[in-house]
Amino acid sequence: MSSTLFRTKKVEQSILDTEEPEHALKKSLSALDLTVFGVGVIIGTGIFVLTGKVAKENAGPAVSLAFVIAGVVCALAALCYAEFASTVPVAGSAYTFAYASLGELPAWIIGWDLVLEFALGTAVVAVGWSGYVRSLLDNAGWHLPDYLSGREGSSGFGFDILAAALVLVLTAILVIGVKLSARVTTVVVAIKVTVVMIVIIAGAFFIVGDNYTPFIPKAQAQEAGSSLNAPLVQLMFGYTPTNFGVMGIFTAASVVFFAFIGFDVVATAAEETKNPQRDMPRGILGSLFICTALYVAVSIVVTGMQRYDRLSIDAPLADAFKATGHPWYAGVISFGAAVGLTTVCMILLLGQTRVFFAMSRDGLLPRFFSRVHPRFRTPHRPTILLGVIIAILAGFTSLSELAELVNIGTLFAFVVVAIGVVILRHTRPDLPRSFRTPLVPLVPIVSVLASLWLMLNLPAETWLRFAIWMVIGFGVYFLYGRSHSRLARHEETTGAAVHPPRPDTQ
Repeated sequence: MSSTLFRTKKVEQSILDTEEPEHALKKSLSALDLTVFGVGVIIGTGIFVLTGKVAKENAGPAVSLAFVIAGVVCALAALCYAEFASTVPVAGSAYTFAYASLGELPAWIIGWDLVLEFALGTAVVAVGWSGYVRSLLDNAGWHLPDYLSGREGSSGFGFDILAAALVLVLTAILVIGVKLSARVTTVVVAIKVTVVMIVIIAGAFFIVGDNYTPFIPKAQAQEAGSSLNAPLVQLMFGYTPTNFGVMGIFTAASVVFFAFIGFDVVATAAEETKNPQRDMPRGILGSLFICTALYVAVSIVVTGMQRYDRLSIDAPLADAFKATGHPWYAGVISFGAAVGLTTVCMILLLGQTRVFFAMSRDGLLPRFFSRVHPRFRTPHRPTILLGVIIAILAGFTSLSELAELVNIGTLFAFVVVAIGVVILRHTRPDLPRSFRTPLVPLVPIVSVLASLWLMLNLPAETWLRFAIWMVIGFGVYFLYGRSHSRLARHEETTGAAVHPPRPDTQ
């Protein structure tokens, strides 16, 4: 049984599967498209909201260092993603990588995890986008009734019509074609980055040097907390996290990690890239570098404009400009936030449909969803199904308490990919690799440890919900996926068991 659970799918076979006419996706993306995708999905809620929250509650002006630490953790994972995505240019990201290196059951686990991560991420971002748009409409004197704003009206019914409508419109765009998605994203990202640059350049003129003192405020112990809301590391080791001080910076890094979620989505588009061996590493690493630089610059400017303990948690950038007597910028920033969240939502939805499509093509989910549209060459069936489900979730649920599941799912994927790089180097040293993760196994090991540390700083309740979702996933796999996978059917047809590849002993 263990040999079937950990049977691997050869890289060559994964690539051959992408050439089957009924499953072939259109290759239309360049390195620039991938970089735009990455920037589009990373810059969103984090840069417009989290900066004020972690500066005020955890790190003070040193929030810029927290962004650097979180960026380094992501960079370590990005190096591993870049090797895999260029070596195994197949839709599915970490799921496909795990299938090639760790085996079928680990691949299913990570695929199931990614489905949850991207679904909740899309819904949460759609709800956040709706809030910004409602704010802009309110400023213009247009007010939606409560029952269409996600708040319960007099009848007790509440549905966020804007959030649901956004998801459905983006679903239609993704069905028409990923190249159209790239063009829309390029325009939106250009607007969003322009707004961010306005914040950096204009805000620099209002910096007051005294606001940086002290740069690292004196450490203050948090309340111990005895519930599942406490970080897991506290419950396991009796460690009490601190606000401010050096440890406060690391606590802040575990929070602002939310701001970097999404760069791994770039890897899900590997199969639709014209030259994945060259362009995937450029897209992944390039987008991460650009966003880290922008995050650090924005955090330095905003904590210089307004003292950290006076920053707004909900809208730090807009309120910082209001505090300097320039409220006009608040409207510009709100517009940029709404535009920015549009691309985040679209690319998270893109990533989820590609993972679902890859799992379906492998038989772990019904193969009905692996047929591509005859004209657009996109996986229209899973795109429509998931789009409708997420639109309903976004319309009826705020999902604020579930948002951290997005974070733990991403970090778990980082761990799997880093381990997979080491294993595939050992089992398939013959594979051509246009990009190689440096200092293997040191970089992957450090990536695993760094990701695990940030996971331990998440609430124990998040771990519990994640475990429940995984238990459901195990049930689906053993009741359906294990017996319907392509590898299982191959064994039944040929009578030959598929075993994990052994390293070359010669």
